[in-house]
Amino acid sequence: MPRDYLFHAGEATVLARDGQFTDAMPEILIGRSDGPVGQAFANMMAQSKGHTAMFVIRACNQLVRPATIMVPKVTLKDSANIELFGGVVQSATADAVVDCLIENVIPRELANELCIVSLVWIDPRCAQDPNLDKRDMYRTNYEATKLAIQRALNNEPSVEELIANRHKIKHDMDDWS
Repeated sequence: MPRDYLFHAGEATVLARDGQFTDAMPEILIGRSDGPVGQAFANMMAQSKGHTAMFVIRACNQLVRPATIMVPKVTLKDSANIELFGGVVQSATADAVVDCLIENVIPRELANELCIVSLVWIDPRCAQDPNLDKRDMYRTNYEATKLAIQRALNNEPSVEELIANRHKIKHDMDDWS
């Protein structure tokens, strides 16, 4: 089935190494800039206190393609968490997007026609952790972002997989059943 690249959603979770709060769980929308994802992307340009949207850049003057915007899932209340968001997490996200281009997960010929919205998680404890491992934070965010993009563009999990696992897999936070 040909891809229309209109609206694809994906997510992934990559866990931190022991003793770290650097779990990554991005939620990705990817689609054409002239479609619903492009509209969502443009709407993300409006700032919301504590949830500042930020373009994903590899370095100054190096905006990634497809244009990608990231928004924190939690309120960033202090400059230390904002620095992690605009530093380690932004760098990992940028590298994941570019590597998806290199590996043709995202077709290069569509790089200027698509856009990505990435909702990212930063555990508020990270900035106060004197033993924060920024390399682990980079690793988890890079791996999870790359996997979320792959899953989005491959429409994973499939409907068949979801149905097959309906009674086999529980939510990680499920302590009520």
